[in-house]
Amino acid sequence: MATGETGFDDVTFDLISVQYHSLKAGHDYGQYVRDAENAGLDDISQFFRQVMKEDSERAARCHELLRQVSGTDQAGPATR
Repeated sequence: MATGETGFDDVTFDLISVQYHSLKAGHDYGQYVRDAENAGLDDISQFFRQVMKEDSERAARCHELLRQVSGTDQAGPATR
């Protein structure tokens, strides 16, 4: 949601939220990979692996960005 929708403007919170959801989804996708493999659906298994990889990369990028804004005024009120 945009700031106007929540009334809360905090870049750190936003990054942590994206990171959390990416990591959570990656965990869930592991089960999806197993389900597809158990069903013998290699194309679908590969799709889920790709999606899992993308979420892992997204979470890592959030981590980098959190380091970048940590301790700055741009980070938002959660770090003050």
